[in-house]
Amino acid sequence: MTSADQQPWQGHPKGSQGYRNMLLALLFGGLATFAQLYSVQAVLPGIAREFGISAADAALSVSAATIGLALAVIPWSAIADRCGRKRAMTWAISAAVVLGLLLPLAPGFPAMLGLRFLEGAALGGIPAVALVYLNEEVQRLHAAVAAGTYVAGTTIGGLTGRLVAGPLAELWDWRAGVLAVSILAALAALAFVRLAPAPRGFRPLVRGEGPGLLARILANLRSPRLLALYAQGFLLMGGFVAVYNYLGFRLEAPPFNLPPSLASLLFLAYLAGTVSSRLAGGLTVRFGRLRVLLASIPVILGGLAITLSDWLPVVLLGLLVFTAGFFAAHSVASGWTPRLAEVGRSQASSLYNLFYYAGSSLFGWAGGLFFVQFGWAGLAAFAGALAVLAGTTAVLAFRSADRG
Repeated sequence: MTSADQQPWQGHPKGSQGYRNMLLALLFGGLATFAQLYSVQAVLPGIAREFGISAADAALSVSAATIGLALAVIPWSAIADRCGRKRAMTWAISAAVVLGLLLPLAPGFPAMLGLRFLEGAALGGIPAVALVYLNEEVQRLHAAVAAGTYVAGTTIGGLTGRLVAGPLAELWDWRAGVLAVSILAALAALAFVRLAPAPRGFRPLVRGEGPGLLARILANLRSPRLLALYAQGFLLMGGFVAVYNYLGFRLEAPPFNLPPSLASLLFLAYLAGTVSSRLAGGLTVRFGRLRVLLASIPVILGGLAITLSDWLPVVLLGLLVFTAGFFAAHSVASGWTPRLAEVGRSQASSLYNLFYYAGSSLFGWAGGLFFVQFGWAGLAAFAGALAVLAGTTAVLAFRSADRG
């Protein structure tokens, strides 16, 4: 064996076949995950009508899945530490597709919530492992750019789920829309399994070697910087999901009176996140992660302010700006997390996702209380306050030099 063979794996270099396959695989994995996770968001008004429930109650179908995901990311990270990143992600995405195909058969709202919870728990294996898998298999120099590309893929997934489910729900019902998304997710899952490179940087965790799972979790929870990154996911994702949860209710009511098929087209604003997450990854190389993260907060606030208009083109512009700001911040925070972890990278990334989806579940539902009581202005103020708190937290925790 040569000395080169004994060197630690440095990762696939940018431009190599392995690098391209990694990004394509994670793009399809993100598409399968987030198309299923958020497809019901485009059909919430239809769910509310069929089951005779309020807007806030209908939004529980989103929260049930994100709660399941949040609770599952730590167990999935432990599985991935022992069984391998690609193997764990393959198991997760396969189980999620099966549950997604069963969802349209739910006989009532409680059964639907149960299936959504299980679907979310299965989907947790993708975001819990994806960025750790990427950081182990891609050269360190290009990891931030690659992470931005992965997050861009998740936006395409979220957009696809909404754009497919919304129009089909108007033609038939919400069940048909959700079924079509699950079929597309199954095809994307097959593409992920075929393209994902065999792990070369993974070293299985042997029982008894190194700190245990609880010790690794606690070590990451003691880091003020990691806690600040977790706060970004918790607060910003909460406001983001709240805005998109109740967007359909607003657009289908006066003064817009849009049919569901047209209202779902507003989710095209997600494309701004596809661009901004990729752009943010490149900007971190030039300006540093902290500056890019903090610059995203006023973009989020500006977008929220613009959505207060009652003129549809201006609302769309506001959504574009708001979405771009959110995904830029998320791209930086999620990609930064495993880099800052001194022990238990997989757990650090999973904790980010736990907080991220806990915020989605809690604030995505709570935003409905502001929407029902104070209208869109109340919801925008709620999401804006969360963004300000996130930015303040980042400043306090990272007020020293950006050394990530």
